[in-house]
Parts: sequence; structure tokens; C-alpha cells
Amino acid sequence: MAVLGVCAVVVLVALDATIVGTVLPKVATELGGIALYAWVGTGYLLSSVIMIPIFGRLGDLYGRKTFILVSIGVVALGSILCGISQSMPQLIGARSLQGIGGGMMIATAFAAPADLFPDALRRVKWQALISTAFAVASGVGPLIGGAVTEAINWRAAFFVTPLMAIVAFALLWVYFPRLTPVHTSRPRIDWLGGALLAVAVGAPMAALELGFGEVSRPLLAGVLALVGAVAIAVLIPYEGRVTSPMLPLQVLKTRESRLLNLVGLMMGSVMFTLMYYGPLLLQVEVGMTPSQAGGILAPLVACIPIGSVINGRLFPRQSQPQRLMMLGAIVLAVGCFGIMTLERGSATWFAVVAFSISGLGLGFIVPNLTLFMQMIADRRDVGVASALIQTTRTLGSAIGTAAVGIIIARTSVLTGVKIGMVIAVLFCIATVALSSQIRMKNARM
Repeated sequence: MAVLGVCAVVVLVALDATIVGTVLPKVATELGGIALYAWVGTGYLLSSVIMIPIFGRLGDLYGRKTFILVSIGVVALGSILCGISQSMPQLIGARSLQGIGGGMMIATAFAAPADLFPDALRRVKWQALISTAFAVASGVGPLIGGAVTEAINWRAAFFVTPLMAIVAFALLWVYFPRLTPVHTSRPRIDWLGGALLAVAVGAPMAALELGFGEVSRPLLAGVLALVGAVAIAVLIPYEGRVTSPMLPLQVLKTRESRLLNLVGLMMGSVMFTLMYYGPLLLQVEVGMTPSQAGGILAPLVACIPIGSVINGRLFPRQSQPQRLMMLGAIVLAVGCFGIMTLERGSATWFAVVAFSISGLGLGFIVPNLTLFMQMIADRRDVGVASALIQTTRTLGSAIGTAAVGIIIARTSVLTGVKIGMVIAVLFCIATVALSSQIRMKNARM
């Protein structure tokens, strides 16, 4: 029953992400803010990436149930504010609030299975159920977003998430156990480390968008980039000295953990470029309606958990499970290349196949990133290790969203997405090379 509560949260995350993807092109047209299109995603990801490592660590110290319940409320409130927004800046602010809740939710939900199932082989089997829940929600989400937008309006689509939030909150309140870590002494919260971490990941992202966006502010961008660099320079030695650091540096002490986070950075960029700009490409350039674009995006997000389920079946039989990530990267590269060739007049079946192959490839990569990090980390740091890989993935998503958005603003949707897909293919090739250097042993071996 506790796993069902986690499944409900995963469904909420999937709906929150996929419904918005098919709604945003209509929103940007109505509110007249296509130049700010990228900021809707960047604002969400920026606030998420700041929250994930902080609440991953707080969950390790105080347990996860309270934080995950609060995150559901914040996401629901942000979605309601999105639905009543009257301008793009208001929408960006509401999505940024959702990102705060989303970051809390990701940090706690993805670490929860490690609390419930310490054994990695048992955990990978239960994760198949979570993946199935994500598959259903992800497949239905784009269709709901497109259908509600066409039948009523785009505002109504934002009120689907709060309804699911009620279900998720009730399940977790009743069934999720309150697992509180046992400490020999009262844990101290590293507030300064948390603030430095927030600035270190947030300032460079804001600098990227402000420095190269359609309305650029190079001076402010330069100041933010400098502030971010100083924060990183102070953070690393400071966290090495604190007793209970917000970012325990031991989670990055192994070569495998560093390589995994580098792969996570690249795969986050590829995944969110597909999910965020795929609907824009299909509607603006291929000429589809929101519901049609949602129907084609659905195979992408539905095939991610399908690939994850297959990965879960193959995982126990692999003496070197990192090969599964290499396979996923090759499949993902094929799908991205297919999407790169889409243009007006392209066959619908071809678009469905290209997005489906991409989703299948991601299904072999995304769950293994989290699982491998949990296997490498000490038991006491499993939450922050899980949060770290989610942070790098989210940071990659934010960088990818901002970069492709900048290219689109300065050229066109077709050119921007095509360049984004070229970069995605290169990232897949790099992932194959890096994964071959990761030495992971199956827990059974």
C-alpha cells in the first residue's frame, strides 16, 4: 500500500509534466508571449533543481512523509494559479511555485523505494509497478491536455492536476509509513550549505537565459554567472568541513558516481527537449492540433516506463548492468534522428514511431541512473544520492530547455528543434562512451 502511495505521486508528476506540454503552445499564442515560452519551463526547472538536493538531504535527516505531503499541496496550488494567470509573467511565476513543490516531490518520492526496499533486486521489481503507473498517467496526460484545451480552454487543463493531488494526498496520508531516521545526536541543518547550493545551481541557469535570450541583459547575466562561480568555490570546501553537510561530498567520491551524474546531466537535457519542444514542433511546423500532438507525444512518455519494465526484467540477469544504459542510449539516438527529420507533410505513423523509440531508449537509462546511485551510496546518504542524480537531470533539463528556447527565439521553431535533436544524438553517443567506463556489479553477483 505504501508503494501505491508512491505510485499516486508518480502519476501526479507525470500529469503535471505531460498535460502542460500540449497546452503551452496555445497559452503562448493567447497570452502573446512566445518570446517567454522557454521561461515557463526554465522557471519550473530552475526552482525544482534548487529544491531537490535540499529536500533530499532533509528527508535523510527527518524522514520523507511530511515533505512529500507538503509538496503535493504546493504543486496543486501552483497549478490553480497557472489556470487563472492573465499574462505570461504570472504563468511563469505560478509554474516556478509548482517547481518548488515538484522539487520537494521528486527528492522524496524517488528516494522512498530505497527506504521501503533496501535490497536492490527487490526494489527493481517493485519499481516496475511504479513504472506502470507512470505509463498510464503519461499516456493519458497529453491526450487529456489536448482534449480539454480544445473542448473547453487551456485554463481548464491546469485543474486536472489538483484533482489528482487530492487522491495522492489521501493515499499517502493513510498508508505511507512515517519512517524517521535514528540519530545518535540531534541533527543540525546546514542552512548555509543549502543557501550556497541554491545559488550555485540557480544563478548560472538564470545567467544563461538572461545572457542569450531574445531580450538579453548581458551585464546582469555576467553578474549572476560570477555569483554562481563564487558560490561553487565556497560551497565545496565548506561542505567538506561541516559535520552534517547539505551536500555530502562522499556521494561523489567514486568515479562511477561522477560519470553517472554527467550522464544524468545529458539525458535530462535530451528528455526535456523532447517532451517540451516536441508538441511545439508538431503543432507549429507539422501542422497538428493540440489533441493530435498530444496523441503523438503520448507514445514517448508511455514507452519510457515500458522500457523501464523491460530493464527491470533484464537487470537481474546482467553481470554488468551498465550495458543496459548503453543499449538505451543507442535506441534513443535512433529515435532522436527520426524526430530530427520531421517537417510539414510528414506521415503521422513515422512521428509516432520516432517518439516511441525515443521513449523506449529513455526507459533503459532513467531508472538505472537512480538505482546505480543508490547502490553506490552509503545507506545514510541514499536520499541525498538519489536527489543528486535527480538534480543533475533537472539541471540538464533546464539547460536544454533554455538553450533550445534561445535558438528558437533567434531563428525558428524548426531550426531550433533540429539543432536540439543533433545535440541529443551527440549526447547519446557520449552516453554510450561514458557508460562503457562505469563498472557496476549486479547485487546478486
